[in-house]
Amino acid sequence: MASHDNNSEQNPFEDSTEFGSTLHQTRDLIDLQNNNNTNAHQPFLEDTSSSSTLKYQELPAPAYIHQQSPLKRNDSSFALDEGSFYDESVAVNEDDDNLQLLSNRGQISGLYDRLNSNNTENTISLHRPESQPLNTRQRTPRLELNDQQRFLHNRVFTAKYTIVTFLPKFLYEEFSKYANLFFLFISGIQQIPGISPTSKYTTLVPLVIVLLITAIKELVEDWGVHRSDAELNARKCKVLVGTQFVEKDWRDIKVGDILRVESGENFPADLILISSSEPEGLCYIETSNLDGEVNLKIKQALPETASILNSVDMAQMQGIIKSEQPNNRLYNYDGVLTTSISNDMGKSKDYPLDPTQLLLRGAQLRNTLWIYGIVVFTGHETKLMLNSSKKPSKVSNVTRITNRNILYLFAILVLMSIACAIGGLVFTIQKGGYTEGYLQLALSYTRAQAFGYDILTFLILFNSFIPISLMVTMEIVKFVLSFLIQSDLDMYYDVTDTAAVARSSSLIEELGQVKFVFSDKTGTLTCNEMQFRQCSIAGLSYADKVESDKQAKDGVNDPTLQYTFEQLQEHLKIHSTANMINEFLTLLATCHTVIPEAQEGSEEITYQASSPDEGALVKGASTLHYKFHTRKPNSIACSQHGHDYEYQVLNICEFNSTRKRMSAIIRGPDGKIKLYCKGADTVILERLAENNPFVENTLIHLEEFASEGLRTLCIAMREIPEEEYARWSQIYDKAATTLTNRAEELDKAAEMIEQNLFLLGATAIEDKLQDGVPDTIHTLQEAGIRVWVLTGDRQETAINIGYSCKLLNEEMSLIVCNQESHWETKSFLESKLKDVSGAIERGEELEPLAFVIDGKALTFALEKDIEKILFDLTVLCKAVICCRVSPLQKALVVKLVKKYDKSILLAIGDGANDVSMIQAAHVGVGISGVEGLQAARSADFAISQFRYLKKLLLVHGAWAYQRLSKMIFYYFYKNVAMYLTQFWYAFYNGFSGSTLYESWTMSCFNVIFTFLPPLCIGIFDQFVSARMLDKYPQMYMLGQSNEFFNQKKFWGWFFNAVFHSLVLFFIGVGALSTDGVFRNAWAGGQWWVGTTVFTAVLGCILWKGALITDIWTKYTVIAIPGSMLIWFIYLPVVSYIGSAISVDIFPEYYGIVPMLWGNVNFWLFVLLVPFVCNLRDFVWK
Repeated sequence: MASHDNNSEQNPFEDSTEFGSTLHQTRDLIDLQNNNNTNAHQPFLEDTSSSSTLKYQELPAPAYIHQQSPLKRNDSSFALDEGSFYDESVAVNEDDDNLQLLSNRGQISGLYDRLNSNNTENTISLHRPESQPLNTRQRTPRLELNDQQRFLHNRVFTAKYTIVTFLPKFLYEEFSKYANLFFLFISGIQQIPGISPTSKYTTLVPLVIVLLITAIKELVEDWGVHRSDAELNARKCKVLVGTQFVEKDWRDIKVGDILRVESGENFPADLILISSSEPEGLCYIETSNLDGEVNLKIKQALPETASILNSVDMAQMQGIIKSEQPNNRLYNYDGVLTTSISNDMGKSKDYPLDPTQLLLRGAQLRNTLWIYGIVVFTGHETKLMLNSSKKPSKVSNVTRITNRNILYLFAILVLMSIACAIGGLVFTIQKGGYTEGYLQLALSYTRAQAFGYDILTFLILFNSFIPISLMVTMEIVKFVLSFLIQSDLDMYYDVTDTAAVARSSSLIEELGQVKFVFSDKTGTLTCNEMQFRQCSIAGLSYADKVESDKQAKDGVNDPTLQYTFEQLQEHLKIHSTANMINEFLTLLATCHTVIPEAQEGSEEITYQASSPDEGALVKGASTLHYKFHTRKPNSIACSQHGHDYEYQVLNICEFNSTRKRMSAIIRGPDGKIKLYCKGADTVILERLAENNPFVENTLIHLEEFASEGLRTLCIAMREIPEEEYARWSQIYDKAATTLTNRAEELDKAAEMIEQNLFLLGATAIEDKLQDGVPDTIHTLQEAGIRVWVLTGDRQETAINIGYSCKLLNEEMSLIVCNQESHWETKSFLESKLKDVSGAIERGEELEPLAFVIDGKALTFALEKDIEKILFDLTVLCKAVICCRVSPLQKALVVKLVKKYDKSILLAIGDGANDVSMIQAAHVGVGISGVEGLQAARSADFAISQFRYLKKLLLVHGAWAYQRLSKMIFYYFYKNVAMYLTQFWYAFYNGFSGSTLYESWTMSCFNVIFTFLPPLCIGIFDQFVSARMLDKYPQMYMLGQSNEFFNQKKFWGWFFNAVFHSLVLFFIGVGALSTDGVFRNAWAGGQWWVGTTVFTAVLGCILWKGALITDIWTKYTVIAIPGSMLIWFIYLPVVSYIGSAISVDIFPEYYGIVPMLWGNVNFWLFVLLVPFVCNLRDFVWK
């Protein structure tokens, strides 16, 4: 593979994602030492100072380098969704004489050279001579090193085409479609003299028109992308050159450059944060361009580099950054900085780099004057660009069936051609004794050759039997229908100024056939606006509001009663549980990653939280006078009843979907080290120490909270002795600095310390249902759509929400599966399936069933020997709820139903954890909500409220499915009816391949005379009004049962077209074949008959279009009668042109207009015969 130097004009994106998933491959070194000589020429890197020199290294055997046999980059595929943990190294002004740099080019083609760990002959020293100033460097080694590097430039190219690649790429894509390839073949053989019965250009011109329309569409779309790329690449940023920052274009940034980014600016590449204007190297960023989240996120430089606050000190920085290879994981990063900058002994030390120091391209610096950062990934290797890969390709069921039907028509076309060729052969044999020269029966080639030529001739003659413009018309119709969805004010949410978005118009008809809806709960069914409502502390329940009959009084030990938050404040002063309450509220105020943001001119603090739950807990603690107000790099400050306390944050064990918990190790003002942990009840309870006194009451409270539909978390802690923490800290630090499976190693380290916990209590957060959710779910169920809710909430919460949103009702019988083992799960499901199936077989009347399963049992149920049992049972249920499920399990559930049921599946969610589920379904719908736009951007359609799903499916979906179905069948009908008349004509002309119609008239049939009617039917037709669809949602079942589009319908339309062609042709031949009907001694003949029959065929097709139209608009009036008017204008115009110019064009129409229009038989035929053809349809309608 060609290498990518910095001046390459080609798009590097494909190459940047092709390299193999080789582990432990070492990335090149980035030497950041500066040089004042900015005018000298340097290969690969433009400036002569802060840019990177890149080379593979052999470090002095640190523990984190794994030396293995290197693999070539194409040895294996690169999995974007998983990323790779092989390493890269970035040298930062390294002066260590012991550092040896090795080069060995050519072993790995493309981006990275091969690591040759023992080659000392190519060693190059990078130390600075004693006599050389700080801001200069040795020239020769740098030139050599830069010449060997293959890092990508920072120029971004996201357009589909370039000037050079447009024509070949566009033609390749278009002629990869079988229909276009077929018509190209027909156009080719039409150029062969003696074979084509039509003009050389009658197929070529329509094909070129179709391709031109498609090309213009592609160019218009791509031009906008080109302009956007050019604007982005030309943006300015400040790069360190020598000891000064100078402005450069984004496109000129190199790996290893040191940048200064100021407030309000976007980061031009992926950077490692070195220092900032804020104390302790803090900075605030907004990542809405990446994940749609508008809340600020905090980033923090390493303490060892945070003190570098000017360009002179920055120019003297020395060290090496060892980095993971580029991947698309936005929230993960593993690297190591080796530096001696803060070491008095001058020896290098390793410091772990993680996402806290990573500033991603596309994010924006906020509330921070400036930052310094080192570029680690550029261009298409940045996480933003690696996440811009296309969504999985999805093809609608209607498109698949249409392609299959086109193949059927092609097979019929071939059979027709062979039949006519055989007829021609028989005719030649029978009439071989004829002497008429005009028959040309005495040919110079053999009968076998004549047979082959005849097949080609009839393929040309009948080629438009396959509709050349059907696919283009379908794309136009889908595009317009998508626009209508986006313009629907009923699906516009004015609160967030958000309209519905159709990101994949090719799937719009699938919306009318959905049988299953898989929905997330939080943020999809609910508002995702959390409020801290209740809590359990030391076995006592507290709430913000308590009914008088349920309010507890001191001295009464009843776990079902509740205290108010006001009483909690009193307990904090004098109650025996005061210490537990203090620890509980301190945990809420300190165990989090929330960022406080002070409002100008006000003491009010806004909390920027990564999740609404975490923000609600911090706000809850604040309302109870434990107010978190300041975050520093290694500490948190809280105000407790007017007194400020500072807590040192030693470690954070972050939450993920596998751990389902978060821990913070805190050193309090008293000097004691404590572990604060919060998480799902299932993971916290199993990590408790023995003899926890509050477990029983807390479980009672958890069930009560869940029964009210509240989201719950358990709160626990433990005190850690200094010696134990010192031992564990070494394990944690080692895990934090590894580049191989760092996340897994950190989870293992956290597991070691998160044991023997003391249960403090639980929290309960309210997340209200969105407006209209119960009505929407009820309507969807009436429409025959089965709704499954997949949530991470506990079982009781999920069931209660199910009742609240009308997914469940009191008439339903619940089947709850929460078994603890594989065997128990299988036995339970088999038993329930046997009972339900037996009752159905016996004809018993069953109550509606609902199935509920938790995440642990679902893990067993999704195994191969149980999954079919699970599916068979769940499809018998009206509603299904899966609780405590992970993002992977959501996708697996969708794939399970997809595997065993051929119905159309829709998945809807609002968060990043729903993306896999959305992409697994036939149709994905994203909610643009509090958790950002990642789900919406990954989906095929995006809406802002769940209630809009009703109109999206029941109205727009039903209309789109019916419109496209009717349009496609009508397209097939008109072409079959038209071109079968040519087939019947072959029996009258000795199978000579003569055409009944003028060549250009046939060419214009699809692209002019009959183009508008199917287009208007596909865009404007309505089989029933939106009001009726809303009132009677059961009509949606027509789409689920494929009532509008199936093979029976296709063959019905096909044989209807055959019937019409028979009537039109044979009545025409019988009535018009003699010449005695003409006045003024005009001689008729083939063109008289052919033009009359063509007019009647066009009238019949347009009449058929009028009959199948359910609603007439002004556009329908223009399209159907207007198409007939176009023909009556076209005919005299071309007749006049043909006789008025000297070029031999349209000779068939010379003088034909007065011959036709002046004859009463012509008018009787074109009026009565189409009426006879459509009489059955008219009576039926």
